[in-house]
Amino acid sequence: MNAQTRTPAFAPLVLDPAAEVDRITGWLRERLRTDLRKRGLVLGLSGGIDSSVSAALAVRALGARNVFGLFMPENDSDPESLRLGQALAAMLGIDSVIEDIGPALAAMGCYERRDAFIRQAVPDYRPDWASKIVFDNAMTTGGYSISSLVVRSPDGKTRKVRLPAAAYLGIVAATNMKQRTRKQTEYYHADRLNFAVVGTPNRLEYDQGFFVKNGDGAADIKPIAHLYKSQVYQIGAYLGLPADILSRPPTTDTYSLPQTQEEFYFALPYDKMDICLYGLEHGLPAATVADATGLSEKNVAFVWEDIAAKRKVARYLHCQPLVMDA
Repeated sequence: MNAQTRTPAFAPLVLDPAAEVDRITGWLRERLRTDLRKRGLVLGLSGGIDSSVSAALAVRALGARNVFGLFMPENDSDPESLRLGQALAAMLGIDSVIEDIGPALAAMGCYERRDAFIRQAVPDYRPDWASKIVFDNAMTTGGYSISSLVVRSPDGKTRKVRLPAAAYLGIVAATNMKQRTRKQTEYYHADRLNFAVVGTPNRLEYDQGFFVKNGDGAADIKPIAHLYKSQVYQIGAYLGLPADILSRPPTTDTYSLPQTQEEFYFALPYDKMDICLYGLEHGLPAATVADATGLSEKNVAFVWEDIAAKRKVARYLHCQPLVMDA
């Protein structure tokens, strides 16, 4: 796969980018006018492919002056995210602002709560250490996803330890405050501008629940949730996004240690996950998917089981509030 365009070799995932851009931008204009009745769109910019493509589509649909970008770094953010996001905003010509959410998160106890749960697994962990959660997926563990904590001390020594369930849940609960604080900030700006809020999940993330409920999962409109990740890269290349964004590996940018999405959530890199998800959705034989991904048929079956398990988790994340006698 070409690192610049990320065009998939799997033919069913190859788009007509021009036609798809026209379709999405027309849909954005119509939904904003009829359903949402708002003047423009607000979105957070992370320097990643999904938010960058969403911003570029918004500008295509509405014009630059009707799109507003937010950069929301915090204490653990990679400075590269801000640099790339600002470069994109400058290229698109949109107004934007930096909202450092680190002080708000500290005041709410986000980092302190997280560190307290980390110390359940690593008692000598201190605030000047770095950490991340990783998973050993079903293909390497014989059917179970096992969570571990990776920590790095200031002297550069790294350790990996198994996480008790309570510690894992506590760490995730604390870090989820980041996404919810960002969304609160997006809605503040949306309210003052009379704009709507854009959500930026792609199809793989939307299907598999790779988002925080009432955090990055909250939005008024989600323009790329029907696109596989590899298709988002195709759209990005067609729209002429900066090469640094097109070639940047997908990352969570949530923990203080660098963390890929497959380390934290997905069983495989996104291009192979796309093919596995497509194969499952379209009833392709495991042998066909195995041939397209380079996996064994047994591992394809593991991935399909993992997709099914994550869909069960995602059902709660997608669920609207329950009310009686609605």
